[in-house]
Amino acid sequence: MTDTLKSSAPHIYNAVSLSDLADWGEQPNCTAGPSRSSGRLLFKGPNNEPETGVWVCTPGTWPLSIPRDEFCHFIAGRATYRRDNGEVIEVRPGTCVHFTAGWTGTCTVHETMRNVYMLR
Repeated sequence: MTDTLKSSAPHIYNAVSLSDLADWGEQPNCTAGPSRSSGRLLFKGPNNEPETGVWVCTPGTWPLSIPRDEFCHFIAGRATYRRDNGEVIEVRPGTCVHFTAGWTGTCTVHETMRNVYMLR
């Protein structure tokens, strides 16, 4: 695994079923849960821009505030993102979402979700 991350083109095999994940802890301010995050960082540039990897999150609900543009490709599980203005995004495997910087709302994970993300 280590060699693939140090490659000239860092990569992760089997992102859908990867089990070698770091525990990133509980989601802060969970209103239903507790929801836990884990993942594998693929790359982090200077000043953490960009950051990309695999994120896994167990069921729960919490407030969400996206600090920078973030692209997510959901590859497992189900979740509902509800923006403060009432917009609802239902995600399931195969859903791609681009959250713009400043997006605020709540996230409710119904089934443990897994996504490949890039935060810019």
